[in-house]
Amino acid sequence: MTDSMTLSKQDSGSSRGATSSMKQETTFELNLAERGTYFQQVTAGGKDVLSAKEVSALSALDLIYRTLCAVMFNHSSSGHPGGSVSCGRIVESLLYQNMRYNFSDPNDKTSDYLIFTAGHKALGMYAMWACRNEIMRVAHPELLPDVLQQMRLEDLLGFRKNPTITTPLFTKFHCKALDGHPTPQTPFVWLSTGPSGVGVTASVGMSLALKDLYGDSAPYVHIVEGEGGMTPGRVSEALASAASSGLNNFVMHVDWNQAAIDSNSVTRDGSSAGDYVQWDPRELLLTQGFNVIYVADGFDFQQVTAAQQLALEQSRNSQSPSAIVYRTTKGWRYGVEGKKSHGGGHKFYSDEYLQALEPFEKEFGLSFPRFEGEKTAETREQAFYDSLLVIRQAFESQSENTSALGEFLMKRNQAHQSSLPKSGRGMPDLALFYDNDNLSPEKRPEICSYKNGSQQTLRGALAHALNSINHTTKGALLAASADVYGSTNTTNIGDGFGEGFWHAQKNPQSRILSAGGICEDAIGGICSGISTIGQHIGIGSSYGAFMVPLTVISARTHSIAQQTIRHRNPDEQFKTFIVLCGHTGIKTGEDGPTHAEPNTLQMFQENYPRGTMITLTPWDPNELWPLTVTALKARPAVMAPFVTRPNETVFDRAALGLAPAEASVKGVYKLYACDGEAQASIVYQGSDVANVFVSGVLPKLKERGLKVDVYYIASVELFDRLDSTERAEIYSATTAGSAMMISGFTLPTTYRWVTSPKGREATLYPHKHGEYLGSGTGEMCIEEAGLDARAQLTAIEGFVRGIMIAKVWKRIVQFQGKEFYTKTKLPFTYEVVNTGTSETIIPSRTDWSIPKRDFEKALALVPIDGPGRINSMVQGPAYTWGILHDDRVRQGLY
Repeated sequence: MTDSMTLSKQDSGSSRGATSSMKQETTFELNLAERGTYFQQVTAGGKDVLSAKEVSALSALDLIYRTLCAVMFNHSSSGHPGGSVSCGRIVESLLYQNMRYNFSDPNDKTSDYLIFTAGHKALGMYAMWACRNEIMRVAHPELLPDVLQQMRLEDLLGFRKNPTITTPLFTKFHCKALDGHPTPQTPFVWLSTGPSGVGVTASVGMSLALKDLYGDSAPYVHIVEGEGGMTPGRVSEALASAASSGLNNFVMHVDWNQAAIDSNSVTRDGSSAGDYVQWDPRELLLTQGFNVIYVADGFDFQQVTAAQQLALEQSRNSQSPSAIVYRTTKGWRYGVEGKKSHGGGHKFYSDEYLQALEPFEKEFGLSFPRFEGEKTAETREQAFYDSLLVIRQAFESQSENTSALGEFLMKRNQAHQSSLPKSGRGMPDLALFYDNDNLSPEKRPEICSYKNGSQQTLRGALAHALNSINHTTKGALLAASADVYGSTNTTNIGDGFGEGFWHAQKNPQSRILSAGGICEDAIGGICSGISTIGQHIGIGSSYGAFMVPLTVISARTHSIAQQTIRHRNPDEQFKTFIVLCGHTGIKTGEDGPTHAEPNTLQMFQENYPRGTMITLTPWDPNELWPLTVTALKARPAVMAPFVTRPNETVFDRAALGLAPAEASVKGVYKLYACDGEAQASIVYQGSDVANVFVSGVLPKLKERGLKVDVYYIASVELFDRLDSTERAEIYSATTAGSAMMISGFTLPTTYRWVTSPKGREATLYPHKHGEYLGSGTGEMCIEEAGLDARAQLTAIEGFVRGIMIAKVWKRIVQFQGKEFYTKTKLPFTYEVVNTGTSETIIPSRTDWSIPKRDFEKALALVPIDGPGRINSMVQGPAYTWGILHDDRVRQGLY
């Protein structure tokens, strides 16, 4: 082993285009001692840390494991055998020699964690879990947990199968349907780790949460990743955060086999350039601030185990996370190596597959069945099961090895029991919020109550609400922001705790995190991981235009994780993380269309299974407390509040005839109810357009006597939590059929609330003119979008007039042939005639034809003193006046 490493590079040569023969020389050194990190290398010939008996038992296990990987792929014809095989000895050394965990309780959060962040290695993870379960079934059956918490050999029949399958053995054994990439439906799995890099970011968040809870005695978070899985940008962001936060309980195990889906030279390797990146994993990790140990042979149990022990020993005296880079071969001894083994393997019962089974058969004196007959779902399943029984025989017949492996696991369990973590800075307690009836939408803290006439930002009001909850829960809220901590008010969430960024050793009191810089991508994953443990709520903040699209994958995988864990733990509550869209909407206009994009709500709202996502779109600062409390107590997997940047005036809602702010908790509510029967319904969503309505449109509506009911959409998902009867009472299908909408978001988000063609045609939204908006003040951008008070009023009047015309004309048609009177009391009747292109009426006292459009013109002026006022506008003004002012036609419409 070497104690330290200095990286240096020398380059000499003439400057391009220079005529001088002078050479330029540049030297770069990475001083690890100065950084407080180290590099060490483990090679063959060092001191043995395992006895020959231990190596023999682990080697036998690995042969069974590799063979089981081959069996699983062959019978499923799906999966990723190559990486599963190459990481086998890394994982076996962890599970059987170097982790502390409670095998009997996969839900024990005080255990060390092993996360397959390389989700394509799921085949191997399932095989590894099943082997461990089988060992305990033989050696220590008394320690087996409930069947739902086990990964049995029988469960492997469900590998990459849909839960609806009804094949005989799947049904008989009540097998688990094992997803193609890991989800918490599987015991000992906490995260959904499919999308590249998301597992790394979430694991960093888990490590941080554990460190915050338990300080120096925090459990370790071990992650298994490959060099290809380190290439996504979000991984570099997460590594930076782990190092900057001092997560010495975070250990990254890199299976460096140089093979991805399309390349056998992923990274630089000495003098050989990489196809994808020009670093090797050691370099990247060192520059990110990790302690790094290199294992020259990742298949040598002595080297692998020694490196893991070394990492654990030295991490206790370090303020940095650790990484072990193991040199391996993808598809080792499988018969298919390199990139071809990533997602491919031997064909069903091919000669190559049978050859892959031979080492196992020779070692254990057992034979796998050969397939004969017709290939059906049932016969394939039976063949799979028969092969699994051979694996079972290997464990049962090799009693000495199985017993030794069982003792290894017992020691891991004893190590956990003897070193249970202790609370660090003072345990955060979310139950103080969830179980506290005094924290309700109606009982707002003083800091969350804003006086009429005052000025307050929505982002600031949200921060006040979250800070109040943070103090109630003893600091259970941890927040990160993409270098806009102040402008999104994220810092205020941590007011009253430590100043500056959270650091495990130097500043554990702070509630504000360093997440790698301008790193919305990593922030989403880190914050979801923080929430996963269940003792914290992670909050990630930035501009909505960036926060939503860059965290959508983390939001989705977190939601999947929270939902799938209920397969094992049906009563498990979702663990919420918050995607805080701190600058949302048109009023972000000074930054231009790149920052003020309105389509972010469309990506989240109604796009997730019910209960997993709650979006909030408040317009009034006083709505933030009731909405936030209601949404969090509903326990979604993700909560996404969309709040604006500028100050808003706090209106006297009662004086204006508006519903109280607490009405927002229904998700949809009638903001303003007109006197009498409404002529139309207007729906609003978005603080920008709603504030324009209250300040500039509502007074004009009252002044002009327009009778409209106005609804506001504060949270679609909270509305959907109501029962169907209550939803219909608040906002019925009839209302939707007579409504138009004015939205600060995109057109598709309006379709549910506006169902008539005319309503949709009248609806206003930022992109209605077919262009992105330009830059400037919020007011200028609102005007450019056609959403200012004048434009809103014109649209509402036009829509109301159109509805009135339709209703009036329907009554005119209904009462044709009945007697009407002119202003001078002359009686007349009329006939409605359809000309094919238009409709017109012909009064009985004249041959004049009065077209429908003339009634539309006159209706805009009703009530009219007499026909003289419309004499120049319409034909037959006396008859037009008489029809429009008849009570049968008016019926309270005007």
